[in-house]
Amino acid sequence: MERLETHELRDRAVALARRRWDIRFFWRLLELLPAVEAAAGNLEAGEAGVAQASGLFYDALGAQEDPRVQEQLRPIFFDYLAKHDDSAEESTGSA
Repeated sequence: MERLETHELRDRAVALARRRWDIRFFWRLLELLPAVEAAAGNLEAGEAGVAQASGLFYDALGAQEDPRVQEQLRPIFFDYLAKHDDSAEESTGSA
């Protein structure tokens, strides 16, 4: 594999992750991409990467309109907001 071009490694890794349904691989790429863009000198692209990734997830969740699926995701939404959203405390009156 050392002799392969970077784009060949990328293509093979992505193809394997797709076959294996390895969401962790894709998640890791999404997490790293903004920092990697910035390290490569593409500061605006790093910021845009976060916006694009959140847009992809929003589209994926929006496309899944099944209320049963959304209810199964509810604890994840709740947990995230409870940990990170300061306005949630204000709206519930807790401090």
